[in-house]
Amino acid sequence: MAQKYTSRFIPLILTLLIVVSDQLSKAWVVATIPENTVGFRYLGDFLALVHVRNTAIAFSMGDELPIVVKLLFFIIVPVLLVIAVCIVYFSRKIHLSTFQRWVLALFLGGGIGNLIDRIFRSFRVVDFISVKVYGFLGFERWPTWNIADASLVISGILLAVSLLFESSETKEDNNV
Repeated sequence: MAQKYTSRFIPLILTLLIVVSDQLSKAWVVATIPENTVGFRYLGDFLALVHVRNTAIAFSMGDELPIVVKLLFFIIVPVLLVIAVCIVYFSRKIHLSTFQRWVLALFLGGGIGNLIDRIFRSFRVVDFISVKVYGFLGFERWPTWNIADASLVISGILLAVSLLFESSETKEDNNV
């Protein structure tokens, strides 16, 4: 019983690692690269480390929204979402596979990492990874991102895949 209870907490180490690596990398960028400049380029122009601030969400959606709306949708709703994920994660009534617990831990790390920026950096999330995508989806460069963003995207994809391919046996067990 104690081992099962303890094993529920082990994926949260991933959450902590994501938050720490995200915040340390952002602190390094802020200390090393002046805002709105390119600090380093790798593989020609394929990968660049830059320092930009995003006052909105993905692809700068909502950049022009009033501050009250940003407060609601960029801080309060995400905090409630993080709380909801924690409730699901720790609920004994909701069955999650070990894989799904790791995916939710990854999601929490990304969510908390960007929330820290929004709360303590005046709604300005530090983004610093810029990748050239050669016109893919109309972009010459993919919108700049950070470690928290990557963990959110990866966790979303993995959670969708896990739900799509969850065995019918598992689904039936959950309905009983």
